[in-house]
Amino acid sequence: MSGSVRGLAAAVLVAAGLSGISGCAASTEATPKAANAPKASGAARTGTGTGTGTVLSVTRVSPVDAELSWHGKAPGAAGRIVEFATEPGGPWTVLTYAPLGQTTYRHPDLIPKTHFYYRVRPYYGPASRPVDVTLPKGAFTKAEQRREHTWAPPRTIRRAGVRTSPVRRPSAAPTDLRATVMHANGIRFTWTDHAEGERGYLLEDRPRGGGSFHPVAVLDPDINSFGLITLPNEKRASYRVRPFTYGERSNIARMTTGERPAGRGRG
Repeated sequence: MSGSVRGLAAAVLVAAGLSGISGCAASTEATPKAANAPKASGAARTGTGTGTGTVLSVTRVSPVDAELSWHGKAPGAAGRIVEFATEPGGPWTVLTYAPLGQTTYRHPDLIPKTHFYYRVRPYYGPASRPVDVTLPKGAFTKAEQRREHTWAPPRTIRRAGVRTSPVRRPSAAPTDLRATVMHANGIRFTWTDHAEGERGYLLEDRPRGGGSFHPVAVLDPDINSFGLITLPNEKRASYRVRPFTYGERSNIARMTTGERPAGRGRG
């Protein structure tokens, strides 16, 4: 899988609630059989966990709405990813990249009469220094929409003599992050990759006046060039990139949905 440009036809957006993020959303990683959830039940279940990490539980707050909550420590983590599946062994789909201070997540409007499995795990990796970008005023013109965005697909630019480090070390932080404005809504990012063993890269942004950075694109390992089609609130924003790897998984929490309430449509 490779990351894709948000807003273009090739974009692979996360349909399960991870709005605004382009790139790899689903993981085909299977869950070991020992970690599978117990037999079906309409109530929330919390498994035995995997040690001293995150402990997850899920509550069915309506027949088709789930409320997740978790606790635990993840020293040095950049955040946590929240994932779901409809089979105990996956495939797993990312719902959100949560900051470390977040301990709940609501998953609404689920498919009725279906088993849902959830897990949470921390992710690690050092971020680059941020760059500030100010885009020209105006919208994405029809001429720009018709133009081939050959600069946008994620790619690897090979560079000789670059020192690399294991992904969780500070020396694995990307350097030389550059943002080139391509048009009123498009930015091309390039950087030097110093990471070894990363599971991928996150492009993160903080719109001007916003509180904290959050991921806007998920990219494959070794990528160091990517074009982003911005949202209206990203005309002025700071950006950074981060190689990442995963930490210890939480237990798998399970919930079975009921009948959709009368008069309530999906969405």
